[in-house]
Amino acid sequence: MDKPITRRTSLLALGGLVAGTLGWKADSAESAGVGPAGIASGAVSCVLIPELTEGPYYIAGEKVRSNITEGRPGTKLALALTVVDASSCKPIKGAAVDIWHADAVGVYSGVQGNAGTFMRGIQRTDAHGVAHFTTVYPGWYTGRAVHIHVKVHLGGTVVHTGQLFFSDTLTDGVYKKAPYSSRPNRTTRNANDSIFVNGGSRSLLTVKRAAPGYTGAITMGVHRA
Repeated sequence: MDKPITRRTSLLALGGLVAGTLGWKADSAESAGVGPAGIASGAVSCVLIPELTEGPYYIAGEKVRSNITEGRPGTKLALALTVVDASSCKPIKGAAVDIWHADAVGVYSGVQGNAGTFMRGIQRTDAHGVAHFTTVYPGWYTGRAVHIHVKVHLGGTVVHTGQLFFSDTLTDGVYKKAPYSSRPNRTTRNANDSIFVNGGSRSLLTVKRAAPGYTGAITMGVHRA
């Protein structure tokens, strides 16, 4: 089971993740002065959140691809993950966004005897700072709330390691259908997940219905290495 990292208690001091919805304002950053001081003063409207552990299932050097399903079943989830500069809230082009998560029945590829590379992939951000992925809504496994792992790399340096979460109400609805319904009574909700309680509420994806599945989005601001 994943355990929370506690060594990074202040992202203003150490540099790390800033995330929020698409409501950040670059203009206010420019007019009030950029940098950590601007964030501390509130002039920059990106929202600071703590970094979260990468967990035991990270595999380096995964495929650069947008569709990471490899044909595995599940409710479609289209992700739009935006990377911005924490000092100005301006989008960063060319950042490598690396994600991995369990499939619909709670299995990770490439570990514990599970073959394949499903639900793993890397995408570069476009001119708008957005990395797009096509995947499925993650399944659950014992001891953890439903989540997606993410790393952001800039110039070969990891500038953020985190986890993205879903509302329990949404998950309850998704899990009423196959293949999720074959595994009822998931063990852990957000409120009793050891990672979520250390900042996960600020890493909730904004999810919308988009037939035949959902779209999920979040903006992640990073301090350039």
